[in-house]
Amino acid sequence: MKEIQLRDAKATLSAVVDDALGGNASVITRHGERTAVIISYEEYQRLKMVPSFGWLLGNAPLEDDDLPVRQPGRTLRDDSF
Repeated sequence: MKEIQLRDAKATLSAVVDDALGGNASVITRHGERTAVIISYEEYQRLKMVPSFGWLLGNAPLEDDDLPVRQPGRTLRDDSF
């Protein structure tokens, strides 16, 4: 993945987009900081479809005895602060 300064990306936007369509993403930098990534819309759609970790955990086909029994946690008392 190549890095390109914002002013250069503006000047060569068509080439940056063509690179993205060809599967070569570009990182846009502003004042030396990475600020954005240009990828193809197809790649964006693919990445967007990845389920979240929370969804994966919630939909995992686990049985009740698949995980160890959790020990009760400590409770905080008001005078503990």
